[in-house]
This record gives sequence, C-alpha cells and structure tokens, in this order.
Amino acid sequence: MDTHAALYEQGKARLDALRQFAPRQQQSLIEKMQQHGISRRDFMKWSAMVTGMLALPLPFSNLVAQAAELADRVPLIWLHMAECTGCSESLIRTDTPNLDSLIFDHISLEYHETLMAASGWQAEENLENALETYKGRYLLAVEGAIPTANNGSFLTVGCKGHTGLEIIKHAAEGAAAIISVGTCAAFGGVQAAYPNPTGAKGVHEVVSKPVINLGGCPPSEKNIVGTLMYFIMFGKLPALDMFNRPKWAYGARVHDNCERRGRFDAGEFVEEFGDHGAKEGYCLYKVGCKGPYTYNNCPTERFNHHTSWPVLAGHGCMGCSEPNFWDDMADFEKPLGRQLLHGLDATADTIGAVILGATVVGIGAHAVASLFAKPLEE
Repeated sequence: MDTHAALYEQGKARLDALRQFAPRQQQSLIEKMQQHGISRRDFMKWSAMVTGMLALPLPFSNLVAQAAELADRVPLIWLHMAECTGCSESLIRTDTPNLDSLIFDHISLEYHETLMAASGWQAEENLENALETYKGRYLLAVEGAIPTANNGSFLTVGCKGHTGLEIIKHAAEGAAAIISVGTCAAFGGVQAAYPNPTGAKGVHEVVSKPVINLGGCPPSEKNIVGTLMYFIMFGKLPALDMFNRPKWAYGARVHDNCERRGRFDAGEFVEEFGDHGAKEGYCLYKVGCKGPYTYNNCPTERFNHHTSWPVLAGHGCMGCSEPNFWDDMADFEKPLGRQLLHGLDATADTIGAVILGATVVGIGAHAVASLFAKPLEE
C-alpha cells in the first residue's frame, strides 16, 4: 500500500509539472472525443481498463485520465529503421477512431515519417529542430532493426544520406526514454535472421541508454499506448523482465491464458489444418503453436479493437515477441521438437492432461527469472 501511495504521489507531481507546459494541440482531447462521439463515460471506462492492464489499483484511473488529456505536453519522436511499418499500422489502422488511436493523435508527435506531410529537406529540418528544441524531454520510439554491418551502410535515410545507425545514436543522446516498438527494434526481428548479412541488431545493442522493448510482430496497440501512458504519467519506465519488456504486458505465457488451454490439458490436438479438431477448436500445439514458449498478452488484449488474435483465428502462435524468434521458433507449422520442450512432442501423441501439464512446467523457468530481474534505472 505504501508503495502504491508513493507512486500515486509521484504521478500527481509528474502531471502537475506537465501542466506547466503549453498545450501543443489546438483542440483538447475532450473536444476530439466529442467530435467522434466518444462520451466522458467511455473515456473513464477506458481509463479504468488501462489502469488494470498496467497492474495498478483502480484509484490510479484518475491519473490515467489526466495523463491522457496532458499527452500533448510530451514530445514524441518516432523513427523508422529496417522495418515494414506494421507496428505503426497496428496502432493507427482502425475502421473507426477509438480512444487508443485518439490518444496517439493527441500526443505531441514531432516526427513520424509515415504520418507527417513533410519530406526531403523539410523533414530533415523538422527532425533536427525537434531533437534540439526538446532535448532531454522527448520520448524516442524506434520501429525497425538497426543494420550495423559496413558501418550501417545497408540503411540510409533522408536527403542527407545518414545511416540508420548514425540517426539512432544521435537521437538517443537527448532522449528522456527510448522505446523499441516491435520485435525488429527490440531484438532485430526478421532482419536479424540467419545469416543476417546486414548485421541487424535491436536498438538496445547500439545505444548506451536503457531501452524498453515492446516485442511483437506487431505488438498490440494496447501495449504501445499503455507504455506511452505509463511514461507520461510517471516520467519513467515500468518494471521490466529479463528482456527489458514491461512485466504488465509480457509477464505471462500466451499458453497460460489461451482459450484453447483446456484442450491442451485434455490431450485434444489439431493434427492438421482443416481436420475435425481444427473445426472444434482443439489445441494447435502439434501444428506448430509456440504459445508455451512465448510471453505476451495477446490472448487477453487481442488485436483490431480486441476482436481476435492468431490462435483464435485458427493459426498457432509464432512466438514473435521472443528474441531470435525467426530462427529459434521455426518451423512455424510444426512442433518445436527441441530445446525447452524436449520430449513433449512424443507425449502429445499419446497422453494429455496431467503428464503434458507437468512437462510444460519447465517452460516457465525464464518467466520466474524475469520476476527477479531488476527494472532498468532511470
């Protein structure tokens, strides 16, 4: 209780400090909500949901609501490196505006190559002005891996021909906090798959500052917005696991919250796509689901306005939020058959329930280790 009380006071002080800065948006968040038919009641329900998602007590929902309204006081610089822009699309591609997309629209987004109108020399000037004007204050979000081979020459950005490696190091110097959005920025992603000719690496491997990793290909909009809200509210990063991922989002295995978990325990498995088991919603482990190895909140938060996620749609989890998933989790439609679950593939053919459940306990080793991982220093 004392810890929560101290954190609440810290949040209040942080928001009071943000109120001293002039608004960057012409319209308030409440006015934008009214334009899109979102009521104050809906807003408070959203605030309570975000509070629960961040593993905070319900009274913090008032701070979440205030932080959302003050989001335009926190400058955000969003850089694109070696990526497909899928992480940005996870957040902005919605059929109708919701509160997550409105929050992102309301934040003081100083630079985002996909969303901004400027290009060429004007874009370069905007970036340099933002880096200098808000030095020490801005939140830096990075989407995509950083090619490092040949001094980073495999990625050059902008009319000045700077390498991605140069840009990220320069931008990281003045950042108040750095967020790697998606598995490519967090761990190198597909670009870092063997043989990795461009020397692609995660952001934390090329900068000397703490980095929070939002694994996922892509991460859900809830994980992106939730992380932004936490920083706006407290001015620091949340508690992180051993891979620098926020524990509130990556603290539990996909397998443990999966709607097909009961089928796994009962020994009911899809043998091949389209069979009777697939139609009945049986466990997808034998057709490649990597849920037992993967830590993410996909089953609870889902995607596209909480509509669905891969396992609910009928395909196994690919483990995309884990380091080196492209190499370590392949083949994506066959059981892993090695490493952490050695012996489980054989038992899956003959036994269910108790033996399978006991065997999988060993997978939780790195989750237990993550509970004791110290959060990064501010």
